[in-house]
Amino acid sequence: MRSDGRLFNELRKITVTPNYLKHAEGSCLIEFGDTKVLCSASVDNVVPQFLKGQGKGWVSSEYGMIPRSCLVRVPREATKGQKTGRTHEIQRLIGRSMRMACDVDALGERTIWLDCDVIQADGGTRCASITGSFIALMLALEKMRKDKILKTIPFKSFISAVSVGMVDGEPRLDLSYEEDSKAEVDFNVVMSDAKKFVEIQGTSEAEPFSRQDMDAMLDLARRGIEELIKIQEGILGGVIK
Repeated sequence: MRSDGRLFNELRKITVTPNYLKHAEGSCLIEFGDTKVLCSASVDNVVPQFLKGQGKGWVSSEYGMIPRSCLVRVPREATKGQKTGRTHEIQRLIGRSMRMACDVDALGERTIWLDCDVIQADGGTRCASITGSFIALMLALEKMRKDKILKTIPFKSFISAVSVGMVDGEPRLDLSYEEDSKAEVDFNVVMSDAKKFVEIQGTSEAEPFSRQDMDAMLDLARRGIEELIKIQEGILGGVIK
């Protein structure tokens, strides 16, 4: 039993509030336990320079943590004049993951920006951002279809993400900050509804891990992502048919 009462293979309580923002084409507030991320999708009728004139679209992301999302104040990166390497890494991960969910060739020459603002952090912020961004993206695409900007939703697959790790010698699903900070190994896993991997980020913080440990963690991740995709399906049932 873990400090919050969960079994090793249980997710934290997952709560999603869709259409959380008034002006965004798509949005949601997603909560993985005490981790809370506001995800919004905005449509911009331009594309990066390398795509101009090709009739194709793009999906990109920005990620940030508000100052008191953590135990101590985190200064806004704008005041420092540059983003950290961690922020760039997470933004690229979210963007890559969402391009697996959407057929960008069918978007026309427009970019969908996914903004992920962490308002409270307790571990797994990038995984919550990916899972929530998918919902925001699909809601934005549905609005574009209703507004007759798109004929159909250029949907490819459900995408979700979860953290797993080895803590006190055992595999655990969906790590809180308390667990993540002392994990011997931690992974961030992104998967599709076809049970195929989009990305795996994993590292050891202590001793090298075995293939057996890795398989145990990936099995936990698959189980957790299946649950998360069911939540996404419940919210988007009237959108993706």
